[in-house]
Amino acid sequence: MKLLVDGQLRNSEEAVISVYDHGFLYGMGLFETFRTYGGKPWLLERHARRLEEGCRLLGIGYVPDPRRMADSVASLLAANGWEDAYIRWSVSAGDGAVGLPAGDYDRPREIVYAKPLPPDEPDTRPGKPLRLLKLRRSGPEGDVRLKSFHYMNNILAKRELAAAGAAPGTEGLFLNAEGRVVEGLVSNVFWAKDGRLYTPSLRTGPLPGITARYVLELAAASGIPAEEGEYGPERLWEADEIFVTNSIQEIVPAAVLESEDGSRRRSWEAPGTIARRLMREYRKAAERGDAE
Repeated sequence: MKLLVDGQLRNSEEAVISVYDHGFLYGMGLFETFRTYGGKPWLLERHARRLEEGCRLLGIGYVPDPRRMADSVASLLAANGWEDAYIRWSVSAGDGAVGLPAGDYDRPREIVYAKPLPPDEPDTRPGKPLRLLKLRRSGPEGDVRLKSFHYMNNILAKRELAAAGAAPGTEGLFLNAEGRVVEGLVSNVFWAKDGRLYTPSLRTGPLPGITARYVLELAAASGIPAEEGEYGPERLWEADEIFVTNSIQEIVPAAVLESEDGSRRRSWEAPGTIARRLMREYRKAAERGDAE
């Protein structure tokens, strides 16, 4: 498999970074995941803007160029012989001395990974099981959660699901320290009640999801009222439907919700009316590539 290291194609087994890289030593790095449709990256301008802002906040001297990113993705797809792929565009802080620095990083490293994506149709996508997590969501390291290399909280939550015997593909749902719904392991979460859409606000600590924001725009354009706020898990149990979003899986309806200990369970016919409508609109827009 081929990947890109600082713009150069490398075989995966030959790609290396320094043991002094602060992405490895201290988790000082950021990444964006996005996918292609017909070989073209979707919502790339938005991902580049979020990456640029994150690098600015962390003092990493890196400014993404969406045009160069698109060209790089095209070369990576061609080198691997794939039509469409999952892309992880990573920026690590680069080499530094052992110890916590007070200054900025001026020699970042860029690593671009890819995995092939099979074709799929939103209407045939099965409903996903969800389970509330006992482990609480850690707070953002700064004022807002960045899509950073820090993933211990997520990995421990994934292990919690495995230890509980959760069904394959189950998405864990985090609550924060105040008991408010935050987000999924790798997703933002939405639910609908009486024709209105709800999702946790950034005050609760979720990642500002690119797909989540686009879904809110789609809802507004479709005349679906939506609200961002701070909600307890009881709102999920009362929902008419639930779905989760991320840049690779798009919009995935929930079929089942389980409590932290598995003692409580609710199921829905998936997808619900709102999820089905948004799934179709999202896929049409992505295939047109018209929504930057």
